[in-house]
Amino acid sequence: MIQRVEIPQLPALDDYANVAQLTHKVQELRSEASILAPRLKGRKIWMLNSTAQGGGVAEMLPRLVSMLGEVGVETQWLVMGTARQEFFALTKRIHNLIHGSGEPGFTQAERMLYDLVSREVADQLRPLMGPEDILVVHDPQPAGAGALLKKELGLHCVWRCHIGLDQDVSQTRSAWEFLKPYVSSYDHSVFTAPEYIPSYLSGNVSIIHPAVDPFSHKNRELSTHKLVGILVNASLVAEHHPVVTPPFEAPAMRLQPDASFAPATTPEDFGLLYRPVVTQVSRWDNLKGWEPLLDGFVALKRREHPSGLDERARKALKSVRLVLAGPEPSAVADDPEAVDVLNRLIARFQSLPSEIQKDVALFSLPMTSRKQNALMVNALQRCSSVVVQNSLREGFGLTVTEAMWKRISVLGSVACGIRQQIRHGVDGYLNDAPEDPEAIALALEQLLIRPQERMLYASHAQRRVNDEFLVFVQVAKWLRVLRTVADPRRYSKAPIGG
Repeated sequence: MIQRVEIPQLPALDDYANVAQLTHKVQELRSEASILAPRLKGRKIWMLNSTAQGGGVAEMLPRLVSMLGEVGVETQWLVMGTARQEFFALTKRIHNLIHGSGEPGFTQAERMLYDLVSREVADQLRPLMGPEDILVVHDPQPAGAGALLKKELGLHCVWRCHIGLDQDVSQTRSAWEFLKPYVSSYDHSVFTAPEYIPSYLSGNVSIIHPAVDPFSHKNRELSTHKLVGILVNASLVAEHHPVVTPPFEAPAMRLQPDASFAPATTPEDFGLLYRPVVTQVSRWDNLKGWEPLLDGFVALKRREHPSGLDERARKALKSVRLVLAGPEPSAVADDPEAVDVLNRLIARFQSLPSEIQKDVALFSLPMTSRKQNALMVNALQRCSSVVVQNSLREGFGLTVTEAMWKRISVLGSVACGIRQQIRHGVDGYLNDAPEDPEAIALALEQLLIRPQERMLYASHAQRRVNDEFLVFVQVAKWLRVLRTVADPRRYSKAPIGG
């Protein structure tokens, strides 16, 4: 099953150029596009991935597709699907192995399943593809289908891998060996970091970092009234005064002591507008470090804090609360582990004493409306004193980029993707022990008791995103990749990315 995703009307480049902070970046993109886009005239670019919602890829594609179109490169977004749900269990295992987690090795039945679904998807894609088109395939799920179209139609194909691990272990070797027959046939590959590239793809490869759109619902500026309105509409804070906008289609749901979920102001307002808040927003994934983070927060609440703290610091440590937020698991079709991860967190929450339970909120954010989901995440991040990304493995980590852009201090792990963004002690704080609750507690304590240092990190972080990780930079690099693939004899030596 192939779904063509219609891109909603998005802001134009002129709208970005009207913002003083963004004017120069827009000018740089337009200058490069004026040279590169005409060389892609007559070709259609197809972006193919496995889900239209949930996760960083689905969030980035609308703006990338729209902006490529605006600079003169016709681009469409397709999503593959299959009724064979065991396929997504297999590709999730590949995903985990690439991140160094799981039992290596694949059976012949798993190879046959992957080939079967790849054939079904390729057959559905075939009528859409023109001889001069370029197919950009994102991540392992559709990689087999792209390889078939490359072989049978001679189609120009790019494989974009958003995941990786900066270690060579049995798990990664197993996953890359499984994928080798498919991805090695592509004209070009794109990775997020040099450390992720398998040796057999070290030739025609580029580095493109993911990027944020400063006008997206998840990243746009929010006035005080708009911020409060979103929190009220999502049932994340109680309505102390009337707001002018209506409630969201579905409220944010909060875990209750009996393991049920209720609107997030139940049994009382959590204090997002009043207290210091530590927040992690991610998919419910084993590799996101959820349980160590929860245990680290518990350790923070129980530890003896340094003597000599001023009254403000003592109050911050006493009143700080933890938010763990992720998408409604049933809405993320390609992530069968989500419910299991969430259930373990629920059990851990239930084991906590009631006085600590009151300081922890686990929010399930509905995906009924992508816009409203993104606004909830935006508002939660802007309410935070510290945004955490405690990933054990992380391909890049756009939640880090989002918080940096909002001038929120970030505590990240030393996972490779996060190291691409945060320079420890400059743009944020990196913890080299994301599975150690005591190390997490100490890092949180240091950030909470030093507000001026926290604000300095946040200021540097926003500048770093402005320079390196905005969508304009990403689009320019994609133009160079597409130009190279369209005419490899002329441009194969041109440097791209980095």
